Amino acid sequence: MADFGKINTLPINRFAPPGAYLAFNDTEVLLPNKYVPEHSKTGDELEVFVYKDSEDRLVATTLKPLAQVGQFAAMEVVDVAPFGAFLDWGLEKHLLVPKREMQNNMQIGGKYVVKVVLDHLTNRIIGVAKLSAFIYDDAQFERGTEVKAWVVSQTDLGFKLLVNDKYWGMLYANEVFEPVEQGDLLNCFVRKVREDGKLDVSLRNPGAATQQNDADKILTLLQQNNGQLPVSDKSDPQVIKSTFGLSKKAFKKAIGSLYKQKKIDIHPAFIKLVN
Repeated sequence: MADFGKINTLPINRFAPPGAYLAFNDTEVLLPNKYVPEHSKTGDELEVFVYKDSEDRLVATTLKPLAQVGQFAAMEVVDVAPFGAFLDWGLEKHLLVPKREMQNNMQIGGKYVVKVVLDHLTNRIIGVAKLSAFIYDDAQFERGTEVKAWVVSQTDLGFKLLVNDKYWGMLYANEVFEPVEQGDLLNCFVRKVREDGKLDVSLRNPGAATQQNDADKILTLLQQNNGQLPVSDKSDPQVIKSTFGLSKKAFKKAIGSLYKQKKIDIHPAFIKLVN
C-alpha cells in the first residue's frame, strides 16, 4: 500500500496533457509535467511524495519535503494568518500549523520544530508545534550515549531539546561553547537521565577520551604560540572559553593531566610547555 504524506515509489500508468498519472493504490495521482523526468515512459517507477494541492486534490511531486507524516523537522515561517502560520517544508505548497497547534505565536522568519501529522479533523497534512503529546518519559541511556537533538527553545537555564524525537532534554548554558540556535539539530551526549524521564545532555562526550582531546587542543595552541599562553587555572572562565572553547572545569582537568605528564608548567598567570 502506498501512503499519503509519505515518499512512495509509484509506476507511471499513463500520460495526459497535465502530466503523468501514477498508480496510487486503487486510484491514480497526477505528477505535473514540470516534475516528470525527461524520457519517462509508461511502466517506469518514480520516487514521489504524495500530498494535497491548494485545491485539496491528491498530487505527486519529486521534490522532497523536510519531513514526512510522522517525522519532526525545523522549518521557517514564511507567512502568518489569523488561523495559523505557513512554514516552508521544501514543497510548493507551504505547511500549515493551525493556531490550535501552536505552542506560542509564530513569527515570520522564525524557525520552529514541528511534527508533520495527518489532521484527523480535515484529513490534510499539517504541522504541530505542541510537542508534549509526542514525548515519552521512559528514557534509558548510559552516560555518554550519543543522541540527536532538535533545539526547541531557549530558556533561562539553557536550551530545551527534543532528543531522538522522543524525549525532552536540557542543554545547560554553561555547557555551550559554540553558537546554538532554535531549530538546530545537534549531536549530543547524555550526561544524566533524570527521575522525571528528562535528559541532561552535553555537546561534549563526558568520557576520558574527551579529556585527552582537550589536552591535545591545549598542546596544539601552546605550540602555535611559542610554547606559552597567558591563561591559567586562576583565569576568568570567559577568558578560558574564548581561548580554548572549554569550560573552566574541563580546562583545569586537561592542564592537570598535562602537568602530571610533565608536558606543561602551570603558573598563576600563564601555562607553558616544558622544554
